[in-house]
Amino acid sequence: MSRCERVKNRQGAAPDASAAMRRPVTDTPRSNEAGPPARTDAPGEARIHTRLRAPARRNPFHIALVEPEIPPNTGNIARLCAATCCPLHLIGPLGFRIDDKAVRRAGLDYWHLVTVEQHATLEALEARRGPEARSWLFTGKASRSYLEVDFALGDLLVFGKESVGLPDALLEAHPERCVGIPTLGAVRSLNLANSVAIVLFEALRQTGCLDLTQPGPGALSPSGDDALA
Repeated sequence: MSRCERVKNRQGAAPDASAAMRRPVTDTPRSNEAGPPARTDAPGEARIHTRLRAPARRNPFHIALVEPEIPPNTGNIARLCAATCCPLHLIGPLGFRIDDKAVRRAGLDYWHLVTVEQHATLEALEARRGPEARSWLFTGKASRSYLEVDFALGDLLVFGKESVGLPDALLEAHPERCVGIPTLGAVRSLNLANSVAIVLFEALRQTGCLDLTQPGPGALSPSGDDALA
């Protein structure tokens, strides 16, 4: 047997790996494998998502934004208020519009779920709430952590504008009400919407608003998009 014949015999005895790699690959599972459950909803069919829910409460806390400047921050905070049944108070001149046309243009499909009130000044809001109502002023200049505060249902949580925060005169007049969020890194401040979320959920936790959580129906999504839920 010639050398070429011996080489051909050895090559013929081995499986054709290149042919195996060229075989078409399908996503169909074999009969003994369990594939993912098939979706039965047609395109555009509404589906109801399940979300972790706590019992709804009427106005557990009040959120106040003094002269907010950045629309997406206020939009995120409005969504947070809708999720926690908290009224949103907008104080002083705003850096944007919140009329129906502006809300529709921004795609804020949850705006109707939020109780939004506007006030000329913080003093006007506090006078309306009465002398017994408590309020907390959140600032990066505070020496007291929000974790040291005993929150009570109905408290007003006040946050300043993105650029400079709350006025110094207000903070100096009420040092006992000034509260901050400690950070580990040397940043100037936290994002406004993040700050509200951090404080609000701690207040909800302290007051037992999150104790009885259980799965419940979410929002109706026309296209399976979780953004609405």
